[in-house]
Amino acid sequence: MSQLYLFASIAGTPVAVMTEEIEAVVRVSEISPVPGMPPHIAGLSALRSRVLTMIDVAALINGRPTPRELHELAIIADISGHSYGLIVDAVSDICSVPDGELPLRGQLAPAWAPFARSIVENAGEPHLLVSLSSFIDPALTSQAA
Repeated sequence: MSQLYLFASIAGTPVAVMTEEIEAVVRVSEISPVPGMPPHIAGLSALRSRVLTMIDVAALINGRPTPRELHELAIIADISGHSYGLIVDAVSDICSVPDGELPLRGQLAPAWAPFARSIVENAGEPHLLVSLSSFIDPALTSQAA
């Protein structure tokens, strides 16, 4: 079977994630803030009797926390034995793509450089292929690739 990708939007940018990295996509019900955390740590949440660290990926990209009322969807992933919820703007599709991964081309915004691995096209639109682990620890990116 060919590779499946989840197509989503983060900080207004179309992205793709390999489905092997994803446990679930959920609607976020409640996030409890944790004092003293950097802006991209939205807080903690519970899912099926597990505590999740919620990552505001848009804040990691653009340096500004997303307003709490916009924390609606999250991709759930187990990364290095820890449970995370990565907050996304929207999720649009899950499918394989005939051309597979394509090399990065054109100018890439500097904020995305540590996270984008390649391009995946869906419905004629390019999406940055990202690894969820790169949003947690950039050192894990080389392990996931």
